[in-house]
Amino acid sequence: MGAHSDDIEIGGGATVLRIIRENPSVEVTWCVLSGNEVRHDEARWGAERILGPSVTRSIMLQDFADAHFPEQRQKIKQFFENDLKPIDPDLILTHARTDAHQDHRTVNEVTWNTFRAHQIWEYEIPKWDGDQVQPNLYVPLDPDDVATKIATLRDVFASQRGKHWFDEETFRGLMRIRGLESNTRYAESFFARKFVVA
Repeated sequence: MGAHSDDIEIGGGATVLRIIRENPSVEVTWCVLSGNEVRHDEARWGAERILGPSVTRSIMLQDFADAHFPEQRQKIKQFFENDLKPIDPDLILTHARTDAHQDHRTVNEVTWNTFRAHQIWEYEIPKWDGDQVQPNLYVPLDPDDVATKIATLRDVFASQRGKHWFDEETFRGLMRIRGLESNTRYAESFFARKFVVA
């Protein structure tokens, strides 16, 4: 899940590509919690590019007001309880608890409040705040998945291209750093508060 239409792709797009490749029967619920018509179109297109033609999916696009999630917390929580909790997912990708963006933090808090017995991986979004996670979980990435993630971000999210940080160097650089840290070429990293080994 993501607060905004590019969050899932930035935080875990290549990991989702790997999961799909290694688990062809996976079912994905792709949830974006804010957006106007333009951002919803980008969210749909981004999800379709990452998920491909054969993955069973549910794309859920909401219209909570961007930059005002804390004030809408009760409504967001109600949406989580009514629409997301019944899905009972095996894995949840969500924003990091330490993320400085108020919308991202709210999504993290409501995720943990709603899903108390689920596997949750918290992803990172690079930004000016310098609030990157100290990861404890790394997903090594195939170079083709790295290329697909970057191409999706470049081609789909025209509304974000004017931001000084929204470019290939940022996305590839972060995946390269996380690859260095995990003794591989490229990786996406997450913070997982709890691991359950079955």
